[in-house]
Amino acid sequence: MAENGAYHLGIYLNDHLAGSTTGIELVRRGIEQYKGTALGDFLAEIGAEIEEDRDELKSVMEANGIGQQRYKLVAAWVAEKAGRLKFNGALVRRSPLTPLVELETLALGVHGKEALWRLLRAKPVDEVTASRLDRLIERAQSQREAIERYRIEAGARAISPARAP
Repeated sequence: MAENGAYHLGIYLNDHLAGSTTGIELVRRGIEQYKGTALGDFLAEIGAEIEEDRDELKSVMEANGIGQQRYKLVAAWVAEKAGRLKFNGALVRRSPLTPLVELETLALGVHGKEALWRLLRAKPVDEVTASRLDRLIERAQSQREAIERYRIEAGARAISPARAP
Protein backbone atom coordinates (compact mmCIF):
# COMPACT_ATOMS: atom_id res chain seq x y z
CA MET A 1 0.00 0.00 0.00
CA ALA A 2 1.39 3.42 -0.95
CA GLU A 3 2.14 5.85 1.84
CA ASN A 4 0.05 9.02 1.92
CA GLY A 5 2.50 11.92 2.39
CA ALA A 6 -0.24 14.53 2.83
CA TYR A 7 -1.82 12.46 5.60
CA HIS A 8 1.50 12.14 7.42
CA LEU A 9 2.27 15.84 6.89
CA GLY A 10 -1.03 16.62 8.62
CA ILE A 11 -0.12 14.47 11.60
CA TYR A 12 3.37 15.98 11.77
CA LEU A 13 2.20 19.58 11.57
CA ASN A 14 -0.56 19.00 14.12
CA ASP A 15 1.97 17.46 16.50
CA HIS A 16 4.09 20.60 16.16
CA LEU A 17 1.02 22.80 16.65
CA ALA A 18 0.29 20.91 19.87
CA GLY A 19 3.90 21.35 20.94
CA SER A 20 3.66 25.08 20.33
CA THR A 21 0.59 25.18 22.56
CA THR A 22 2.60 23.59 25.35
CA GLY A 23 5.46 26.05 24.79
CA ILE A 24 3.19 29.08 24.82
CA GLU A 25 1.52 27.94 28.05
CA LEU A 26 4.93 27.36 29.64
CA VAL A 27 6.10 30.82 28.61
CA ARG A 28 2.90 32.52 29.82
CA ARG A 29 3.30 30.92 33.24
CA GLY A 30 6.96 31.98 33.32
CA ILE A 31 6.11 35.56 32.43
CA GLU A 32 3.84 35.75 35.47
CA GLN A 33 6.23 33.84 37.74
CA TYR A 34 9.27 35.98 36.87
CA LYS A 35 7.49 39.30 36.36
CA GLY A 36 9.79 42.26 36.99
CA THR A 37 12.98 40.27 36.37
CA ALA A 38 15.27 39.94 33.37
CA LEU A 39 13.97 36.39 32.87
CA GLY A 40 10.37 37.59 32.90
CA ASP A 41 11.15 40.28 30.32
CA PHE A 42 12.99 37.75 28.17
CA LEU A 43 10.08 35.31 28.33
CA ALA A 44 7.65 38.05 27.29
CA GLU A 45 9.83 38.87 24.28
CA ILE A 46 10.40 35.29 23.20
CA GLY A 47 6.77 34.43 23.93
CA ALA A 48 5.62 36.97 21.35
CA GLU A 49 7.97 35.39 18.81
CA ILE A 50 6.75 31.88 19.62
CA GLU A 51 3.16 33.02 19.10
CA GLU A 52 4.16 34.52 15.73
CA ASP A 53 5.86 31.24 14.82
CA ARG A 54 2.70 29.37 15.78
CA ASP A 55 0.70 31.64 13.45
CA GLU A 56 3.21 30.84 10.69
CA LEU A 57 2.66 27.13 11.32
CA LYS A 58 -1.11 27.62 11.11
CA SER A 59 -0.59 29.40 7.77
CA VAL A 60 1.46 26.47 6.46
CA MET A 61 -1.28 24.09 7.56
CA GLU A 62 -3.97 26.18 5.90
CA ALA A 63 -1.96 26.48 2.67
CA ASN A 64 -1.71 22.68 2.61
CA GLY A 65 -5.40 22.13 3.39
CA ILE A 66 -4.63 20.68 6.83
CA GLY A 67 -7.14 21.21 9.60
CA GLN A 68 -6.28 21.55 13.26
CA GLN A 69 -6.80 18.46 15.39
CA ARG A 70 -8.33 20.11 18.44
CA TYR A 71 -7.97 17.05 20.64
CA LYS A 72 -4.17 17.33 20.30
CA LEU A 73 -4.30 20.98 21.33
CA VAL A 74 -6.39 20.13 24.40
CA ALA A 75 -4.06 17.25 25.27
CA ALA A 76 -1.04 19.57 24.96
CA TRP A 77 -2.70 22.15 27.21
CA VAL A 78 -3.45 19.48 29.82
CA ALA A 79 0.08 18.06 29.53
CA GLU A 80 1.60 21.47 30.28
CA LYS A 81 -0.56 21.78 33.39
CA ALA A 82 0.42 18.26 34.51
CA GLY A 83 4.05 19.11 33.75
CA ARG A 84 3.97 21.60 36.57
CA LEU A 85 4.35 18.64 38.90
CA LYS A 86 8.05 17.98 38.67
CA PHE A 87 10.43 15.67 40.41
CA ASN A 88 12.71 18.62 41.18
CA GLY A 89 13.05 18.11 44.90
CA ALA A 90 9.75 19.88 45.59
CA LEU A 91 6.83 18.10 43.93
CA VAL A 92 4.18 20.83 44.14
CA ARG A 93 6.21 23.94 44.90
CA ARG A 94 8.99 25.60 43.02
CA SER A 95 12.60 24.68 43.71
CA PRO A 96 15.89 26.19 42.54
CA LEU A 97 15.75 23.62 39.71
CA THR A 98 12.37 24.84 38.43
CA PRO A 99 13.62 27.63 36.12
CA LEU A 100 16.35 25.32 34.80
CA VAL A 101 13.87 22.55 33.96
CA GLU A 102 11.45 25.04 32.40
CA LEU A 103 14.16 26.61 30.24
CA GLU A 104 15.42 23.19 29.14
CA THR A 105 11.87 22.23 28.17
CA LEU A 106 11.51 25.46 26.21
CA ALA A 107 14.88 24.85 24.50
CA LEU A 108 13.76 21.39 23.42
CA GLY A 109 10.58 22.85 21.94
CA VAL A 110 12.48 25.51 20.01
CA HIS A 111 14.90 22.87 18.73
CA GLY A 112 11.93 20.84 17.48
CA LYS A 113 10.47 23.92 15.82
CA GLU A 114 13.75 24.57 14.03
CA ALA A 115 13.77 20.95 12.84
CA LEU A 116 10.25 21.46 11.46
CA TRP A 117 11.23 24.57 9.51
CA ARG A 118 14.34 22.81 8.17
CA LEU A 119 12.30 19.84 6.98
CA LEU A 120 9.79 22.08 5.23
CA ARG A 121 12.67 24.05 3.69
CA ALA A 122 14.14 20.83 2.27
CA LYS A 123 11.04 20.39 0.10
CA PRO A 124 10.91 22.20 -3.24
CA VAL A 125 9.23 25.55 -2.52
CA ASP A 126 8.87 28.89 -4.26
CA GLU A 127 11.31 31.72 -3.49
CA VAL A 128 8.93 33.59 -1.20
CA THR A 129 8.26 30.48 0.88
CA ALA A 130 11.97 29.61 0.94
CA SER A 131 12.81 33.10 2.20
CA ARG A 132 10.11 32.87 4.85
CA LEU A 133 11.37 29.47 6.05
CA ASP A 134 14.97 30.70 6.09
CA ARG A 135 13.88 33.59 8.33
CA LEU A 136 12.04 31.18 10.65
CA ILE A 137 15.09 28.91 10.86
CA GLU A 138 17.30 31.88 11.75
CA ARG A 139 14.85 33.06 14.37
CA ALA A 140 14.68 29.59 15.96
CA GLN A 141 18.49 29.51 16.11
CA SER A 142 18.51 32.94 17.75
CA GLN A 143 15.86 31.82 20.24
CA ARG A 144 17.87 28.70 21.14
CA GLU A 145 20.99 30.79 21.76
CA ALA A 146 19.11 33.24 23.96
CA ILE A 147 17.41 30.48 25.94
CA GLU A 148 20.79 28.82 26.42
CA ARG A 149 22.20 31.93 28.11
CA TYR A 150 19.33 32.01 30.60
CA ARG A 151 19.47 28.22 31.04
CA ILE A 152 23.16 28.35 31.99
CA GLU A 153 22.49 31.16 34.49
CA ALA A 154 19.56 29.26 36.04
CA GLY A 155 21.60 26.07 36.19
CA ALA A 156 24.56 27.76 37.82
CA ARG A 157 22.27 29.20 40.51
CA ALA A 158 20.55 25.85 41.07
CA ILE A 159 23.63 23.66 41.40
CA SER A 160 26.19 26.02 42.91
CA PRO A 161 27.08 25.24 46.50
CA ALA A 162 25.71 27.73 49.00
CA ARG A 163 28.23 30.30 50.08
CA ALA A 164 28.82 31.05 53.71
CA PRO A 165 27.65 34.54 54.77
